[in-house]
Formats: sequence, structure tokens, C-alpha cells
Amino acid sequence: MKLTLYGAGGRMGLVIAQLVAQAEDLAIVGAVDAPSHPSLGRDIGELAGVGPLGVELSADLGSALLGADVVIDFSVAAAFDGMLRGAMKAGVAVVSGTTMLSEDSQALIARAAESIAVLWAPNMSLGVQVLARLVEQAVKALPGYDVEFCETHHGRKIDAPSGTAAMLVERAMAAREDLTDPVHGRQGHTGQRRPAELGVHALRGGSVIGDHTLHLLGQFDRLEITHRAVSRDLFAEGALRAARFLAHRSPGRYALADLLDAS
Repeated sequence: MKLTLYGAGGRMGLVIAQLVAQAEDLAIVGAVDAPSHPSLGRDIGELAGVGPLGVELSADLGSALLGADVVIDFSVAAAFDGMLRGAMKAGVAVVSGTTMLSEDSQALIARAAESIAVLWAPNMSLGVQVLARLVEQAVKALPGYDVEFCETHHGRKIDAPSGTAAMLVERAMAAREDLTDPVHGRQGHTGQRRPAELGVHALRGGSVIGDHTLHLLGQFDRLEITHRAVSRDLFAEGALRAARFLAHRSPGRYALADLLDAS
């Protein structure tokens, strides 16, 4: 399977390049990053520390998509729409883990899915997808319990709460109609906690890759369900599994949950 990496010069792009170099069934045919990236023109394999792969980091998406089966995108929200339009034009399937997408970008995904296969997820971990299912089941099964989420990431993360936390909040609210008021942190004289509240708390510091915990707090007990990422390889491997799943599939919008159901 032939891959183009978008956001290839970033941390996730380089981790994916490392894993592709070890896989017999995968090859990188294009590597794209911003025109301002300082390593443009350098071999993506050398940048990833695996030796030359014969593919230079480029700002030219059109050329990089030639011959590709799937483009894997770990870029930034501002670059997402251009990537998706380029993939639509080239007829290349898309796997994307770019977060903080606007409503317009989400609408563009729906339009793109009419002509190409698209899988977008704010977290490429299959373990997180299992967590999301457990969140739905647990929140629904314990209707009288207060619900709080806590997520922890490294100090360099620029958004809060994480895209994964936002997804888990959505799943909890969908499971229980009485959870209508997400509260992002608390400060000052907040008064008594209301049953409709769903707390969301972001911790930042150190080198934490990503922890997400659901707290269900009852009168006589409490339940905690946690997922901890211990290596960025987790997200890269998830993206590659998604690419393998998506290659040569019919146009449509797919989810990581489809991989769970297919396994």
C-alpha cells in the first residue's frame, strides 16, 4: 500500500515514517509539510532516523499524492481543508488525526465522503475507542452518578480540553439526556454541584503523552475508567491500521469503531 504523509515533518509524521520503514506491506510515496518547514528537500527517512527512503519532504501536495492509495494527515486545523480538497481531486482516501477542526471542516468531510473514503478521529488509539464505548455503557448504567472527566497531557499541548476529552464528553451526553452542562474547570464560589453538570478538567505538564479518565461518583461508591498512552507509536500504529482498513474501500465516512467491528 502506498502512502502520502501530510504533516510529515512533525512528531507524528516522523513516527509514522519510522513504522512504515519496518513494514513490508507499506511504502511512502509522498511527504508534505508547510512551505516554511526548515527541512523541506530532505529525505523523510533521514529525518525520521531510519535512513534514506527516496522521498523528499515537500510543500507540493499535488505531486506527493501521485500514485498514493491513502494520505495520512497529522497536521493543523488551518491546513486540513487544503489537504482534503487535494485528496478529493486526486481520488485518494484520507486518514486524519488532526484536531480542533471547525464546523466548516467537518462539513467538508461529509462532502468529501461522497467521492472518497474518509476516516477522521481526534485520537487514533483503538484503546481509546474501547474507552469511548465503556463511557457510554457505564454512564447509562449508573444514571444517578455524577460524571467528571480528567485529561492529562504534556506541557507543550496548545489546546484544552483535548480532542479526545471532547469526544468522550459527547459520548457521555449522548448516553444520558440529563447531562446537559459541560463545566470546564471550577473557580470561585461555584455553589453546589448541579446534576446536569459534566465536569471537564485539563492537566498539563512534563512529558505525558495522553491520559483520559472517566469518574463516576455515587453516594456510596465511585468508578474510574482510565486509558493511558505510553508511546506515540500507539497513535501512529492506529493510523496505519486505519489506512490498511480504508485502502480501496468505497467512498464514505468511516470511523475507528468500524475497525473494532471488523476485527
